[in-house]
Amino acid sequence: MLKLWKWYQNCLAVHPVKTQVISSGLIWGFGDIAAQTITNYNAKKHHQVQDKDKELKINWKRVATTSLFGFGFVGPVGHFWYEGLDRFIRLRLQLQPNSFRFVATKVAIDGFIFGPLDLLVFFTYMGFSTGKSVPQIKEDVKRDFLPALILEGGIWPIVQVANFRYIPVRYQLLYVNLFCLLDSCFLSWVEQQQDAPWKKWLNSILPLKGQKGQGG
Repeated sequence: MLKLWKWYQNCLAVHPVKTQVISSGLIWGFGDIAAQTITNYNAKKHHQVQDKDKELKINWKRVATTSLFGFGFVGPVGHFWYEGLDRFIRLRLQLQPNSFRFVATKVAIDGFIFGPLDLLVFFTYMGFSTGKSVPQIKEDVKRDFLPALILEGGIWPIVQVANFRYIPVRYQLLYVNLFCLLDSCFLSWVEQQQDAPWKKWLNSILPLKGQKGQGG
C-alpha cells in the first residue's frame, strides 16, 4: 500500500491532470459496477425470488459509459476547479487559508456551483448515451436532479469541510475521488431507479409552480 501511495504521488507530481483523469474514470466505472450489483441484488430479493440463484450480469456498456464521464468530465474539470477555486479564494477574496471564512466560502461556492453542475451534466450525459431524445432527457432530469441534490446536499458539505480544512490543495482531488467512489455508485443507482416511489415523494414535498397556477 505504501509503494502504491508513493507511486501515485510521483504520478500526481509529474502528470497531475492525466493522473486525475485516469483515476476518476476508473473510480466512476467501479462505482457503476457496485450500483448495478446493489440494484440487481435488491431486484432479485424483492421481485425475482425464483431467480435467486441466477448469475449476476453486469452491463459493461453502461460501465464504460459511466467511466467515460469520469475520464471526460470529473477528472479534468475537477482538477482545474479545485486548483482555481483555491487561487480565487486566496488571491481575489484574500481570505486567510484554513480560517473559518476561507473554508466556509469554499464549501458554499463548491456546493452552489460545482455540485449542481456535476449532477446536471451526469444525468444529461447518461440520457444522451442511451439514445434518449431531448424531451425524454428533460423529464429524466426533472425526475432525478432534485432527489439527488437533496440527498447529496446533506453529505458533501461535511466531506468538503474536512477537505478544505485539513487536506493540502494538491491532494484535495485525491480525497474527493475517494468519496466519488461512493458518489458514482450513488448517482448510478439513482439513475437506475427511474420512477421509484421515494423520488416521487421527494419531488412532491416542494411546491410546484404548475400546482400553484392551477390553484390560483
